[in-house]
Amino acid sequence: GINVKDHIWLSGQIDVDAGDDIESQTWGTLAKIDDLLAAANSSKSDLVKVTVLMTDIEFYSKINNIYAEWLGDTIPPSRAAYEISRLPGGALVEIVCEAFRNSGEFRTDLPAELEEALV
Repeated sequence: GINVKDHIWLSGQIDVDAGDDIESQTWGTLAKIDDLLAAANSSKSDLVKVTVLMTDIEFYSKINNIYAEWLGDTIPPSRAAYEISRLPGGALVEIVCEAFRNSGEFRTDLPAELEEALV
């Protein structure tokens, strides 16, 4: 990853050592993200953008459920998810993140009417 002042970019993270299934790899990847953010004096509450790459769109629901559990009460960052043909090392999921250190306390959800207008 790269850190410029309070802006943190994490390169795509995978965890093929966590297991051969999407659940294990997703949890393992999110744990790596937790560790990297902590090393940058940050946390998932500071995430502003997440990109999820998966080798099968059928994984989306399982990844989404794990992701929601991992976030807990954290205001969700902006997120995009894509199916791609392959990932390095036989990974099933790769997650790329962008964060602003100490921004979690200042973030709010968009007003519902604005969210609806953007859909």
